[in-house]
Amino acid sequence: MATPVRRHRGGALQDRPVGWARNPLTEFDQLLSEMSGLMESTVGGAATAVAWTPLADVTESDDAFHIEIELPGVKKKDINVEANGQELVVTGDIKKKERKGVLRRSTRRTGSFEYRLRLPGELDTEKINAQISDGMLDITVPKAEVARPRHIEISETSESTESSG
Repeated sequence: MATPVRRHRGGALQDRPVGWARNPLTEFDQLLSEMSGLMESTVGGAATAVAWTPLADVTESDDAFHIEIELPGVKKKDINVEANGQELVVTGDIKKKERKGVLRRSTRRTGSFEYRLRLPGELDTEKINAQISDGMLDITVPKAEVARPRHIEISETSESTESSG
């Protein structure tokens, strides 16, 4: 039984059997590069302009939603936060850093990013607060008074006198 081998794009045989990889990361990078080339050839180079989504945590308290978005190295002027009804949209751009020398490997994301979130219930968009510190964008979206849970006191009424009959 023959050992299966991989073929390169041009149809040439590869010198090692399937499943044998000296460095899995190198093969993964090659796969990503080939997929990127395929995307560019399919959509005419628009693949490089596609926005990516940063990592985020969303928590809810009784009176607000709290969103923490990881944006290391991004400056305040490069971020835009918009609220429209129940939707929150955070967009921006992470610029490539100019480097001297040969860049051997890069795994940091650069370019345009977009984070979209649709929040349930009524929101008070006039009081949204956004702050950036140490690469974390913290956004607080208060709930509208109508949407906040309200505790309702129960009153006790004394029983009326029983009717005699």
